[in-house]
Amino acid sequence: MTTTIKPKTAVGGVITVPGDKSISHRAVILGSISEGITQIHGFLRGEDNLATISCLRQLGVDFEEDVDNNILRVQGVGLRGLKPPKDVLFCGNSGTTMRLLCGLLAGQNFDSVLDGDPSLRKRPMERVATPLRLMGAEIATTGGNAPLKISGRPLVGIDYQMTIHSAQIKSAILLAGLYTKNKTKVTELKQGLTRNHTELMLANWQRLNGKIHICGDFSSAAFFVVLGLLLADAGLTIQNVGLNPTRTGLLTALKRMGGYIKTNITKTEGGEIVGNIFVKKSKLYPIALSGNQIPLMIDEIPIFTIAALFADGTTIISDAEELTVKETNRLQTITTELVKIGAKITADNQGMVIEGGHPISGATLDSHGDHRIAMSLAIAATNAQSPSIIQNANCADISFPDFYKTLAEL
Repeated sequence: MTTTIKPKTAVGGVITVPGDKSISHRAVILGSISEGITQIHGFLRGEDNLATISCLRQLGVDFEEDVDNNILRVQGVGLRGLKPPKDVLFCGNSGTTMRLLCGLLAGQNFDSVLDGDPSLRKRPMERVATPLRLMGAEIATTGGNAPLKISGRPLVGIDYQMTIHSAQIKSAILLAGLYTKNKTKVTELKQGLTRNHTELMLANWQRLNGKIHICGDFSSAAFFVVLGLLLADAGLTIQNVGLNPTRTGLLTALKRMGGYIKTNITKTEGGEIVGNIFVKKSKLYPIALSGNQIPLMIDEIPIFTIAALFADGTTIISDAEELTVKETNRLQTITTELVKIGAKITADNQGMVIEGGHPISGATLDSHGDHRIAMSLAIAATNAQSPSIIQNANCADISFPDFYKTLAEL
């Protein structure tokens, strides 16, 4: 799909964003191996999450969707109730689906194969297979990538020291740990630098009593936070957003740039902090971003780059090599596309240098099939001096199916 983005002079009002993608994945996985029905409110019906449901259906789990009320019911089969799949489990473009299911399937009493689209086949999978093998898992990668062949077998618990900032690896080990008789322990490089949705959901599962309310996805809200800082003279409010501190590093960075951002915590559900974000048009200043700041905003680096375009001076991003193994090499992809609209930006495989404060013009841009690149380019185009065309724009459906509708209505 190709879409045209026209410049705006101002935005404002109150909006909501779809359910959290990370929490949605984990809710259906844990619901599937629980006893009885789990009722999930606000499940994100994005392509990645639907890939997880598709795989779980092949493993014998039944789902009932009440689309009108945005409720998904999962008929759990219990910890040992999954069935052997009759075919390859296709994960689409979803790295979360593949890596978390890898942990779930390692301890089953049957074999399985996980595969994905050409983009997912390029993403590293030894990083999750290696610690699972320490638990006794038998996993064969294809040159370090998908397809993954998993021979289910009994596992043993381990005391694992993380070597990469990755919630997906951590979650895969914890899911595999459910199938061991002894304790599994995961120690992070530094506590609080990777998403803790799995830990919170496991710890709170009993008291959730079969009902999960999924908050708005902070990563989806991030695009409109930046848009508000650029164009919302009277302010823009984003309601019911997850404010888990392992996710909100972008807000810290934008406040350092001079952004006017206020958060209001409204509730805590299942251990997840939920609230509203209010932003106003602000004069932004350049900053340097590096080290422990990066993992806390790893998915928001592309949209942070857009904010940096409008800061008067040079913003430097370092220690961001993890972005080279996302859906695309996001450091290079966002740089390639922003140069087309007149941005003064350079990148290597560690980070970027952005010289902000220069006007940008409309151009024909390409998302390269990366949903976060597509939406970041759309926010940049909204602030350009002439319309832009975004090719392969429909990949936004991976995490935010109504993104362009929401943007147009502001």
